[in-house]
Amino acid sequence: MKKVINCLKDENPLINKKLREVSVEEGNAIATELFQILNQRKDGIGLAANQVGIDAQVAVVNVRKPLVLINPKIISKENKIRYYEGCLSFPKKGVHTERYETIEISTEQEESNLVFSGAGDGKYKDLLTLEAVCIQHEIDHLNGLVCMDRKIETSYKRTQPKIGRNHLVTIKKGDAVKVLKYKKIENYINQGWELEWTDWYIFLNT
Repeated sequence: MKKVINCLKDENPLINKKLREVSVEEGNAIATELFQILNQRKDGIGLAANQVGIDAQVAVVNVRKPLVLINPKIISKENKIRYYEGCLSFPKKGVHTERYETIEISTEQEESNLVFSGAGDGKYKDLLTLEAVCIQHEIDHLNGLVCMDRKIETSYKRTQPKIGRNHLVTIKKGDAVKVLKYKKIENYINQGWELEWTDWYIFLNT
């Protein structure tokens, strides 16, 4: 199985390249492999083909549910927001960016366009915004852009505490749930437990 190329240590000639368009059949095959890599790593919510050395306009996102993006294009975008993003290709190098709260996209495999939005004050606003930002992040990858290319200077203050070694986090495996200090979860993660998305959201927004 392919691995995510750490661009801080190894060269990835595709990371800044606009990737080639592919058929739905080829795109689905690549997407399956990308999901397998994400599931094995258990530390990401999105992955683009060039991050693992594949020249193809294919990315996957798994925030609310698994999404496959084949030859995706952003049709429209509304309401600029600031966000703090990280990237599996540049571990521990998060940056503040400017994104959009609502986007409309087209993909090769869907007949109609798809809309993703965190607008409003609903219960799942943060989760929906995260999904919209993640999709923008992955589409950028397919066009040879990384989040560092969208870095903005900001005096934005944290509204949530960063997860520290003694921060209590929630992990799940099937129906089993545990609440532990962050410093104690590594062995559980290696055994297939997963960190709750809410804790990852704190990571992304601090």
